Amino acid sequence: MVVLLKVVTESILQAIQSLRSNKLRSFLSLLGISIGILCIIGVQAAVDSLEDNVIGSFDQLGSDVIYVSKFRWTENPGENFMKIMRRPNPNFADFKVINKKVKSAAETSLNIYLGRKTIEYRSSNVERVVVSAVTFDYGNIYVLDYEKGRYFSPQEYQYGANKAIIGHTVAEELFGSIEPIGKEIKMMGRKVEVIGVLAKSGENLFDIMNYDESVLVSYELAKKMANLNTNSAFGTASISVKVADGSSVGKLKDEVTGVLRAHRRLKPKEEDNFALNEISAIGEAFDPFFKVLNTMGLVVGMFAIFVGVFSVANIMFVSVNERTNIIGIKKALGAKKYIILLEFLIEAIILCLIGGLLGLLLVYLVLTGLSGVESMAFDIYLSANNIVNGLIWSTGIGVVAGIVPAYLASRMDPVDAIRSK
Repeated sequence: MVVLLKVVTESILQAIQSLRSNKLRSFLSLLGISIGILCIIGVQAAVDSLEDNVIGSFDQLGSDVIYVSKFRWTENPGENFMKIMRRPNPNFADFKVINKKVKSAAETSLNIYLGRKTIEYRSSNVERVVVSAVTFDYGNIYVLDYEKGRYFSPQEYQYGANKAIIGHTVAEELFGSIEPIGKEIKMMGRKVEVIGVLAKSGENLFDIMNYDESVLVSYELAKKMANLNTNSAFGTASISVKVADGSSVGKLKDEVTGVLRAHRRLKPKEEDNFALNEISAIGEAFDPFFKVLNTMGLVVGMFAIFVGVFSVANIMFVSVNERTNIIGIKKALGAKKYIILLEFLIEAIILCLIGGLLGLLLVYLVLTGLSGVESMAFDIYLSANNIVNGLIWSTGIGVVAGIVPAYLASRMDPVDAIRSK
């Protein structure tokens, strides 16, 4: 152990000495390593940031929730288009039977899209606001972040009280600096009281649950305002079912499938005329895309690293040549072959780690600069995992670049080595 520590220490000192004695040659040699790491880890960091943003957007829907809808989120709408369009929309009857008979469900909610409407308050109005009707448990399945106000009370929901929850942008454009809670707005020919304002949605690439330009009303109130039994071809309703504690998504899907098939009186050989969706399916659909991006960064980076490997190998060959006499003396004094091999191999690894650290510094500076650009749709960052990957790549490059020079040094005859100088 002591010998190994001494070898590592000497190798580090030799690597620093090589950098100091041949600054330009070392700089040019390590530049290839740095650029390679910049390409590989830079692209990897960007892809990881993009993936986190996309998955973060999807996670708002809940990983322990399944969604009953007219079509699958991941299916191609061009395939079997007419068959899919003929499927019935999820409706209140479906919601009731799932809520009553599915034992592995903790909460069940029906969400119906009522369209884009104009919302008015005195002389102000906001056009194309997304209005949705929701059943009571919607507030339990989704953790709504309130800027001010609250959700519907059980009594307000049951009696279809004229109450509404509005998004941040709707509140801002309608009321400005006026306190919105308790004020009456006009929508779909009816006056409703604002009881809650949702907080501004975060910056996500896919704003799946962006409530900023939305209004939520209770299902019982919506029944008085619109016909909720229409069967739109493109699907305007979905049922959210949350897994109960102690159960699983798989068990819940099986139970919902059985209950819905029985409720819709489907024969054993008939296909399901509904779709069960979950968040993991969307993440899996994006996996090939992220893999392609990572591969592109790897291919581009490998060209720079290829040059860097030969450059570092050249440094090591020169280092071996300059220290041939010293190698001979060490071997004559009893130094084992593996000690000489380790000495030069570790030196090559140290050189490549220095190049890798410079590359990671470049990655950090580039990503920090990009994150500061206002037009960027998502934050890009260098994670601990990316840093570790960069160091692993650097170590691997050092082994590849240094193994041949180190092997040749370890195989030298001590007499010939001493006489060479």
